[in-house]
Amino acid sequence: MRVRRLIVLAAALAAPMAFAALAGCSRSAERPASTLTEAQRDSAIARSSLPGADVVGRAMQASGREARRAAAMDSTYR
Repeated sequence: MRVRRLIVLAAALAAPMAFAALAGCSRSAERPASTLTEAQRDSAIARSSLPGADVVGRAMQASGREARRAAAMDSTYR
């Protein structure tokens, strides 16, 4: 009798957990949360009035300068 009660209790606890786990496995998770690229998101943040947005803009400018410098150095060695 005691074993049977334990089995029923285990099944009663396991079933909702299994349903909750399966509910989290939907196909909508395959779609990206955003269609913007990282550069597009950073650019939008840099143009916003959020705190620190100007820092994001300056970081993007510095990154662009370094990318151009690296490209120039690369073309020099060819």
